[in-house]
Amino acid sequence: MCKVFKISKSSYYQWLKGGPSKRWIENERLLVKIKEIFEASFGSYGSPRIAQELRTLGYVVSRQRTARIMKTARIRARRKRKFKSTTDSRHNYPIVPNILNREFTVTRPGQVWVSDITYIRTSKGWLYLTVIIDLFDRKVVGWAMSKGLSTEETTIPAWRMAVKNRPVTQKLVFHSDRGIQYACNTFSNLLNSNKWVCRSMSRKGNCWDNAVAESFFKTIKVELVYENHFSSQDEAKLSLFDWIETWYNRKRRHSALGYKTMEEFELINNNQKLAA
Repeated sequence: MCKVFKISKSSYYQWLKGGPSKRWIENERLLVKIKEIFEASFGSYGSPRIAQELRTLGYVVSRQRTARIMKTARIRARRKRKFKSTTDSRHNYPIVPNILNREFTVTRPGQVWVSDITYIRTSKGWLYLTVIIDLFDRKVVGWAMSKGLSTEETTIPAWRMAVKNRPVTQKLVFHSDRGIQYACNTFSNLLNSNKWVCRSMSRKGNCWDNAVAESFFKTIKVELVYENHFSSQDEAKLSLFDWIETWYNRKRRHSALGYKTMEEFELINNNQKLAA
C-alpha cells in the first residue's frame, strides 16, 4: 500500500498512531451541521447557502470547503424541473403594455409586485396557488389557494391580502401575465380604483418577462410539491402555508438578497434608514 501511494512505511505508522487529524475532526463536525441545514432546507440548499448559514451560526468556513465536504458526503441540492403554465390568454379583455420590461431590481418596498398562478396536484383534484411577490425583498406579500380558477378565487383574495400586509401608499407597478384572471374587468377595476397602481403585463408567450414569479414556482415545486404526495387539498394547503409563511418568508436564504434571509435583509434595511 505504501508503494502504491508512494509514501514511506514510517509515515504510515506515524499516521496510524496519531489518529484522525484536527482538520478531519473539524470536517466531521461540520458535516453533521451541514446535514442538519440541508434537511431543514427541504434538500434545496447548495454550498453557497449552506456556507452562509454556517457563518451565521458562528463557523469560520468558506464556500469551497463546504462544497468539498458536501461532495465527499454526496450531498447535492435538488435540481429544478420544468412545469406547465396555467395561463389562459384566450380572451377579448384589454391587454396593457409591459412597462416593467424585466427591470427586477428595485429600491424600496411596494415599488413593484409580480404575480402568477400555478397548480398543485392532489389525490382529490387540482389545487391552484396564486402569489403576489414584492421584488424589493422577494417576499410573498399576498397569496390564495383555491379549487377553481375564477378571479374571485385567485387574484382578488391574493390582492386583498397583499394590500393588507403592505398598504399601497406610493406608486406601485403590478406585473402579471395576460391570463384572464388578471385581464378581466373585475380585477382590472379593482386595481384601477387605487390611484397609485400602474398595471403591466408580459408579452405573449414570454415567461422571462415574469421571471421572478416563474422562479418562485420552480422553487416551491422542487422543494415541496415534487417531494410529497398530497392525499387531499386540505393537506396540500397546510403544507403550502407552512412552506410560504414559516420557511420562505422567514428562514430561506435568497441569492437575490446576497444569501440573506428576508428577516436579515429587513433588519439591515431598517438600520440603514435609521443611520440616514
